[in-house]
Amino acid sequence: MLNKYDDYLIHVQWMTRALELAQAAADAGEIPVGAVIIDSTGNLLAQGENRKERDKDPTAHAEILALRTAAITLQNWHLNECTLYVTLEPCPMCAGGIVQARLGRLIYGVDDTKTGAVRTVINIPDSAASNHRLQIIGGILESACRQQLQAWFATKRHQRK
Repeated sequence: MLNKYDDYLIHVQWMTRALELAQAAADAGEIPVGAVIIDSTGNLLAQGENRKERDKDPTAHAEILALRTAAITLQNWHLNECTLYVTLEPCPMCAGGIVQARLGRLIYGVDDTKTGAVRTVINIPDSAASNHRLQIIGGILESACRQQLQAWFATKRHQRK
């Protein structure tokens, strides 16, 4: 059994990988969001990065892409024993996908004060509309996640001038 410090180190490890994926998305012109899904034994099942612009797909969020890949890998859409790490609090679409996948645990980096749908603006997982409850932990590598997003948006604003 792991203690809280060991859990935190594992969270940092996987959130660091999600940050790397977010940077790859940023480098490709996408909003920098990265996601990683691990199984109950800590093995990597899936990863994703925002691809809306590249794929011309409004659903190509990092979380949705990772959920799809994890379900294919497991040959099961029930992801009860899985943990999703994502750099930004999921939006309503992604929160809905997380609930529909019956995800066991969600760990995210920074709150999304505009479209956050698991704690900040609305709370889909705990709402009456949700038929599934999951553990949610926010704030893992929060500063790094926030800085990455703020730097990307600052660069975009500067390019528009």
